[in-house]
Amino acid sequence: MLKRNRLFGPKTRVTFTLPVDQPLGTVSVVGDFNDWLPGRHELLRRRNGTRTVSVILPPGAHRFRYLATGGVWFDDEGADHVDEQGSVLHL
Repeated sequence: MLKRNRLFGPKTRVTFTLPVDQPLGTVSVVGDFNDWLPGRHELLRRRNGTRTVSVILPPGAHRFRYLATGGVWFDDEGADHVDEQGSVLHL
């Protein structure tokens, strides 16, 4: 699940949310906004049974994917577009 909050000026805070147990293990969101570096934006466990991380992004199209423990890549069906190269947000 993706949540978008417009900030002052042109930027948007995007919160990436996954269930705490699906998939098991550590999950990072990686994309063009963090040079595709795993671990830089790791989803952290919350009291409500989810894992989240928020990233402030400028306007434009941003491509991303999730990377879970064991090298498991997956996309977010809540993105604006999903193709063979991953998920895309349009801000």
